[in-house]
Amino acid sequence: MFPAGPPSHSLLRLPLLQLLLLVVQAVGRGLGRASPAGGPLEDVVIERYHIPRACPREVQMGDFVRYHYNGTFEDGKKFDSSYDRNTLVAIVVGVGRLITGMDRGLMGMCVNERRRLIVPPHLGYGSIGLAGLIPPDATLYFDVVLLDVWNKEDTVQVSTLLRPPHCPRMVQDGDFVRYHYNGTLLDGTSFDTSYSKGGTYDTYVGSGWLIKGMDQGLLGMCPGERRKIIIPPFLAYGEKGYGTVIPPQASLVFHVLLIDVHNPKDAVQLETLELPPGCVRRAGAGDFMRYHYNGSLMDGTLFDSSYSRNHTYNTYIGQGYIIPGMDQGLQGACMGERRRITIPPHLAYGENGTGDKIPGSAVLIFNVHVIDFHNPADVVEIRTLSRPSETCNETTKLGDFVRYHYNCSLLDGTQLFTSHDYGAPQEATLGANKVIEGLDTGLQGMCVGERRQLIVPPHLAHGESGARGVPGSAVLLFEVELVSREDGLPTGYLFVWHKDPPANLFEDMDLNKDGEVPPEEDPEKTIGDMFQNQDRNQDGKITVDELKLKSDEDEERVHEEL
Repeated sequence: MFPAGPPSHSLLRLPLLQLLLLVVQAVGRGLGRASPAGGPLEDVVIERYHIPRACPREVQMGDFVRYHYNGTFEDGKKFDSSYDRNTLVAIVVGVGRLITGMDRGLMGMCVNERRRLIVPPHLGYGSIGLAGLIPPDATLYFDVVLLDVWNKEDTVQVSTLLRPPHCPRMVQDGDFVRYHYNGTLLDGTSFDTSYSKGGTYDTYVGSGWLIKGMDQGLLGMCPGERRKIIIPPFLAYGEKGYGTVIPPQASLVFHVLLIDVHNPKDAVQLETLELPPGCVRRAGAGDFMRYHYNGSLMDGTLFDSSYSRNHTYNTYIGQGYIIPGMDQGLQGACMGERRRITIPPHLAYGENGTGDKIPGSAVLIFNVHVIDFHNPADVVEIRTLSRPSETCNETTKLGDFVRYHYNCSLLDGTQLFTSHDYGAPQEATLGANKVIEGLDTGLQGMCVGERRQLIVPPHLAHGESGARGVPGSAVLLFEVELVSREDGLPTGYLFVWHKDPPANLFEDMDLNKDGEVPPEEDPEKTIGDMFQNQDRNQDGKITVDELKLKSDEDEERVHEEL
């Protein structure tokens, strides 16, 4: 796109022949030398030997036209040609500035139309002729091609070729736009294109950076919209033209694709696409959030996606770890919410952009799905779903042995683990560090038969590293049902050491080193019912394969939430 030039309504400087045409008018009717029928011509003969398919407008009296021509006599001898001078004729028609025959012959003509005009003497230079150039009573033959037509009453003509279904905003004065364009003259001659420059044309609208016609033609455009904009010369480069590519008094045609638009005063725009029911907490500065996103430019070009990496984006919000617009746009979101965040460039990557996918001054659009968030100060959230109808006099406490059923999932509903897959309740001793801290806390104070929902932040679960099947920094949702509770340790279940157990438990208990431990071999260390529990095959002896610590049994029963 070329810089704006001062518009002008004055005419071009004409070549010698045109100056003569303005002065010399046909005098007297005179007789024509010949006609196609053999007699004198009464009027101009028009042969339209090339008519373009599209003709948005035809020449009318008072229009300003630009055309090329060859002028010959009946015998084919050339007396004048605009091609020889490499200068188009640019003039107003129908107001006496041309010979009458040319004025009439141009009427109704379309751009790119070609005509052959036969002008009798009385509509040309009559019985006087033009000294040294046109003899008296000469019939003139013109081959004409029309290249441009406009009128001083014309305005910018805008045609919408494609309008996107979603239009977040339209161009206004003062906006900064990025667009692609192809620029041609009215006859289709190309003079410039942004596509060959490897980037969009970026500029302010309505601030004098563009020609007036383009300033007007871009107003009201939506990102992704395609327009055809026809600009008359006095709203383009006027009588001077521009360089060697835009002639004087040239109408311009632009095919424009708007990539994006923003205003330096714009803030982040939020649009809620899906809001889950029961949102009791919204994200705030200092929260740690896990979310998925698709990032695109305003014209729909995708530049990044967390889904392609099969991993959420995890970060603190409101603390400068992400671009300012995203920091703002994620606050106030609910878990499970889907929202569209539109970020102007001054709150994203600015006029320089980043990498090879985000150009300078680009508006960014993120479609975000919030998976979960938490705060390092969060505690376990406990909600009672149901209680048993009978009176509950005792609730679980530290040191109790409990059995419970559970379902464990992520907050987006992804199922992780369930005790029902093992056909038996999960077992744990509260406070014995056998389950994650948040679950240990959530199971306390329960009645047998009670059902609870527990929301466990990651620092009370599996932390930022996660576990097998559990993503890092994941908030966990448990639904638990207490099946039974017993005070302290259950009868006959395992051996108890008041200090750390020996490195090799079996060898330490096998006093005579015969590979077997009968009850009488360790009367002081062995409790009868515990011995019976570890004697798996009930043969009165414990072998090394039968002896297991509770922690060993837990490892065999793979419950990743524990």
